[in-house]
Amino acid sequence: MLPSRIFFDNFLDDIEPRKLDKMMKCDIYEEDNMYHIVMDAPGFKREDIKIEFDKGNLKISLYHKEHEHDNKKYVHKERTSFTKCERTFYLGEIDENEIKAEFKDGILKVSVPKEENVTASKKIINID
Repeated sequence: MLPSRIFFDNFLDDIEPRKLDKMMKCDIYEEDNMYHIVMDAPGFKREDIKIEFDKGNLKISLYHKEHEHDNKKYVHKERTSFTKCERTFYLGEIDENEIKAEFKDGILKVSVPKEENVTASKKIINID
């Protein structure tokens, strides 16, 4: 019996979670009493990104769905028409009003203050 990967090479790559994790590579560094999270988000637009802060957790979600209105009959199609992935970082209890985010050229940068003693709440973060 032949291995199935010969016939379906890369067939499931788009839905394997470990492949999606590679899309959201990030660097975290500390500077000027702030933490900075710099994350790759290639192929996404600002409106495809959602950032939430809840109970000390910063959750970054990427969601993109292509709406194709062509009448082509594809023999083979590899370009993804639906992508969803997310990462969560525990930051502790910080002032969520001080969280800033910007998105430029496929790079998302989120800046958060260091931990303080404040009450926790849930907030959606706007992207500049």
